[in-house]
Amino acid sequence: MTSSKLNQFLNENLEDLKSQGLYNEIDPVKGANGPIIHVNGKDLINLSSNNYLGLATDARLKNVAKQAIDSHGVGAGAVRTINGTLDLHLKLEEKLAQFKGTEAAIAYQSGFNCNMAAISAVMDKNDAILSDELNHASIIDGCRLSKAKIIRVNHSDMEDLRQKAKEAVESGLYNKIMIITDGVFSMDGDVAKLPEIVEIAEEFDLMTYVDDAHGSGVLGKGAGTVKHFGLQDKVDFQIGTLSKAIGVVGGYVAGKQNLIDWLKVRSRPFLFSTSLTPADVAASTAAIDLLMESSELQEKLWENSEYLKKGLSALGFDIGHSETPITPCIIGDEKTTQQFSKRLNEEGVYAKSIVFPTVPKGTGRVRNMPTAAHTKDMLDQALAIYEKVGKEMNLI
Repeated sequence: MTSSKLNQFLNENLEDLKSQGLYNEIDPVKGANGPIIHVNGKDLINLSSNNYLGLATDARLKNVAKQAIDSHGVGAGAVRTINGTLDLHLKLEEKLAQFKGTEAAIAYQSGFNCNMAAISAVMDKNDAILSDELNHASIIDGCRLSKAKIIRVNHSDMEDLRQKAKEAVESGLYNKIMIITDGVFSMDGDVAKLPEIVEIAEEFDLMTYVDDAHGSGVLGKGAGTVKHFGLQDKVDFQIGTLSKAIGVVGGYVAGKQNLIDWLKVRSRPFLFSTSLTPADVAASTAAIDLLMESSELQEKLWENSEYLKKGLSALGFDIGHSETPITPCIIGDEKTTQQFSKRLNEEGVYAKSIVFPTVPKGTGRVRNMPTAAHTKDMLDQALAIYEKVGKEMNLI
């Protein structure tokens, strides 16, 4: 017999979400997550994945992954600190440090784990964190886990950041103070003002922490937002994921050698969770090699991004102020947003609705993620469907 209180809680809250248009339906994909996906019995143009460079289905990475399974097995077999550190892990971490322009790097099981691990390993109840109000949920959770004082900063507002940094330092209440920001903000596609952030950090001797999940592989000739601004020597923590532009799974922290040494002995996901699989590690290393050797995939990504943005704007959609391939079509009302996404799906485009609590209420949007793997013909078809559905629903 299950708990009646639990059933009551679940049923009431699920119904509440559905009534507000906030319940998220999960659509399983049959086959690979490429530019065209097979969902619910039909092929759809995929504008919802984070597979920016098309590497998730790249034949070269698949071959490397297969070879790693043959040589190293399907699993690492242990946590990193016992005997789960394979030679492949060390090779990946050396490559990541080279890629990000840092002394060292440490790999984790996911980008989310990175933020849970790194923040709480360095910050505690005697410290303070200046956090951009639009930071990713994993940053928010990592900050909470650390028990540090969280000081919310208006989004990309450098005057607010400087004022709150000054107040925090002058209060004398905190041992350490850190500024945390996304490199690229995942819902709007805007880029953090890293030069100004670093300037403020240097003025007040604060730590800097950049989560570059959506910037790595996209900006800075692939090396990310920090490299884009030439600030590799000025940012203490560079966080990245191996599951977006890299096309595989996992995450990493890059920084000074002593930081990485500390995370290896004090970050809990590293200490208490089995390490990344051999196939994932080998494929990630191969992907980084590709990015370091050529900018062809980034150039194609940006070409497709500009083409889609121009097309959607010309149709009259509000695409916000994105500076990256992330291209929101901001609709507003949650139910309308979900209906718009549903109709796009029915017509042949998979573009998922994003509503509260992922974004503030009243700012629902369909988020488009063009990739290097899309063809112009695919994007033209998508734009034609956007026009048809947009006019049908009186959105344009």
